[in-house]
Amino acid sequence: MRPNKESVLGIVACVVFCAMWPFGAAAQSDQKRGEYVAIAGGCIACHTADAKDAVPFSGGRALKTPFGTFYGPNITPHPESGIGRWSEADFVRAMREGRRPDGASLYPAFPYPSYTHISNEDLHALWIYLRSLPPNARSSQKHELKFPFNFRFLLWGWKLLYFKPGPAYPDGPAPTPVARGAYLVNALSHCGECHTPRNWLGAPIRKRFLGGGVGPDGYTAPNLTPTNLEVFSDQELRNFLTKGMTPDGDSVSESMTEVITNTTSQLTSADLEAMIAYLR
Repeated sequence: MRPNKESVLGIVACVVFCAMWPFGAAAQSDQKRGEYVAIAGGCIACHTADAKDAVPFSGGRALKTPFGTFYGPNITPHPESGIGRWSEADFVRAMREGRRPDGASLYPAFPYPSYTHISNEDLHALWIYLRSLPPNARSSQKHELKFPFNFRFLLWGWKLLYFKPGPAYPDGPAPTPVARGAYLVNALSHCGECHTPRNWLGAPIRKRFLGGGVGPDGYTAPNLTPTNLEVFSDQELRNFLTKGMTPDGDSVSESMTEVITNTTSQLTSADLEAMIAYLR
């Protein structure tokens, strides 16, 4: 008996669904992983305005520095206001090389000197997650920078002196907790951006990495090297990173409170242990 048109179409639809199902499952997996990468990377803090009704990732957060005020841009997939017209290659170039799609350099207030080391898998997953966000039409604000730092072309000299792209951490599970912790601290969570002192041009002083610096609101970011952390137990460090509780009862800065709320308290227990192991 010859099959009718409806049965043929049903068979075709079934075959197509079965063929595409693994790709859909993979996309969902990447999106979930990308959401976690965004949490570990602290993306929401710099790309969400400091307002009660602010839409996450729609930009507007002010970052005050000695060079002027930077504003986090809209990174939702809106075609005009956000990164909706970017390709994945554009996104990777921004993260790896600190460049916009038009080739102009990004200011290192965007921590691409740390993000350049993010693994390829995590960068791809983060891209998938950002593309899944609802597009938002909020326009990105222009930076308000002092002379001569408002001349973007001068960044080529800064990058020549202080920035080298990569290398990226390898894909796949880290071989040890310490290696995973190094990836989280040095790349994804970019702890050194605040906790490393900088020179007069805003470049980190590498020989004093994690030796203490100045945070975005002018607070003193403490020394995170083993010498300074040895007085704290692992449990005290866990309590601080998950609850903001300091062993001696000191209050933490507003910026660090936000880091704890949006990032470190949302990490898995294994990743928290890995960070502590690396800092030790």
